[in-house]
Amino acid sequence: MGTSKSSTGPSAHVPLVPPWADEVGSSTPDGASQQPLFDADISTLTSPIAPARRFGPARRNFGNFARLGNSTDLRRGLAYYVSTGYGGSKTFTRRMGGTAATGGRLGALLASGQTADGTTLHDLTLARGSDANAVMDAIVTAVRPEDGTQDGEASRRSVREALSDLLDRFPDADLFKLDDVQRSFVIERYAALDVYQRFFLDMGKVVIAAAGNTPSGLGRLREIREFIAQSVAASFRRIRGEKGTATSANIAELTQHALAQTFSIFEEYLD
Repeated sequence: MGTSKSSTGPSAHVPLVPPWADEVGSSTPDGASQQPLFDADISTLTSPIAPARRFGPARRNFGNFARLGNSTDLRRGLAYYVSTGYGGSKTFTRRMGGTAATGGRLGALLASGQTADGTTLHDLTLARGSDANAVMDAIVTAVRPEDGTQDGEASRRSVREALSDLLDRFPDADLFKLDDVQRSFVIERYAALDVYQRFFLDMGKVVIAAAGNTPSGLGRLREIREFIAQSVAASFRRIRGEKGTATSANIAELTQHALAQTFSIFEEYLD
């Protein structure tokens, strides 16, 4: 569950995609070029400007869901959140470019055991201790250093929670040597949690207020979080089935396209 302070959503008349959000490149961590995993890239054109009352339809539907728990309201809320709140799936995918970029760094670190500059995870952990918490903290700092931004804080929390969820799912997992299934779980869970963190910052207050009390609101937010997580995981499975397992070099691209597919499906809930 997100713990960052929720807001009523970003203002109108600002770029839907901040200049720093288009982070996903087309090179490996060492700067070498690579063969793209997908034929088409997500557009990186100038961002459209957010309209007034951009989250109005989403707020209405999430408010209904918070009060009544109707899954149709949840789906319609997500559809409006993507389509009118963020200008559609392509624009929202660009807005979440930092999620894909961090997912790429996370995947590369977990696969190789070292950062792009050659520092090993063991070395990163030494100054912190030797228990699982020290290793998780080292991973978080390596893949998403503190930068004082709202997105950075949310992303760091998402990485930490994904690693914690991994140890809940695989109690015997060795964070220094994860297998393919475990690494895939972390990347998928991280991506889903980071989408949820963005949602919580935009819509969390709406859901809690509409539910009538904080415990009920937090319960509805858990339902939304798991719905997002299941949707993102399903998109990753479809892409792996079509393209095969991604390498550490193109995990950011795979993550980007899994998010794009998820957001496109959310938009279709209005059809």
